[in-house]
Amino acid sequence: MKVKIIGAGPGAPDLITVRGLNTLKEADVVLYADSLVSEDLIQQARGDAEVLKTAGMHLEEMVEVMADRVKQGKKVVRVHTGDPAVYGAILEQIVLLKEKGIEVEIIPGVSSVFASAAVLGAELTIPDLTQTVILTRAEGRTPVPEAEKLKDLAKHHCTIALFLSATLTKKVVKEFLDAGWSPETPVAVVYKATWPDQKIVRSTLEHLDEDMKVNGVRKQAMILAGWALDERIHEKNYRSKLYDKEFTHGFRKGVQS
Repeated sequence: MKVKIIGAGPGAPDLITVRGLNTLKEADVVLYADSLVSEDLIQQARGDAEVLKTAGMHLEEMVEVMADRVKQGKKVVRVHTGDPAVYGAILEQIVLLKEKGIEVEIIPGVSSVFASAAVLGAELTIPDLTQTVILTRAEGRTPVPEAEKLKDLAKHHCTIALFLSATLTKKVVKEFLDAGWSPETPVAVVYKATWPDQKIVRSTLEHLDEDMKVNGVRKQAMILAGWALDERIHEKNYRSKLYDKEFTHGFRKGVQS
């Protein structure tokens, strides 16, 4: 009596975990978000598996199908994009499944925030620059808690990753500027990270909205903001203590100069 929720990763079919892929291949029933998950990945399911697209289904429909198939003794998997723990809308599924006496196992995946950092060649936490990453989204039709308004989060002046915010860039820019960010702050936008039609837009807060408009990016985009995204960061001498020759730790004795 269990449904397995799999994080499919950001797009490229080979970025699913080994555990996730093996679970997909063993499934009798596969439900997947067809607007976001690669068809090439879903083709890894067994030829005789029941494969159901869920973009046109509402919550209760999906849960009813999953519960019905589980009660028939079938292995059921639900495939989500990225990692299900971040904006995956899995809690509402889990609640309804538990009401039906069905447990859920979650298999993590590669989040789009880390796939985006990878294709940018960026480290989001730079010693002496920023050691914090905030994962959030701009407030649109779905509200955010009062204590989590973007302007207030931005006051930390750390790296900020914005999910689900590509249509709200004017609001995003205003919130950052109101929090004291410089108009020249680097911003990198990755559209459909690791997909064949991936697109990268390098910009600054001042020009973000226009640059996204020119490049036609208004959905499925990760926005990363902060000085860790500076394209010339490699020219600056930021170094961690971890690999410093004078730094001693449990596996290496530092060399004193």
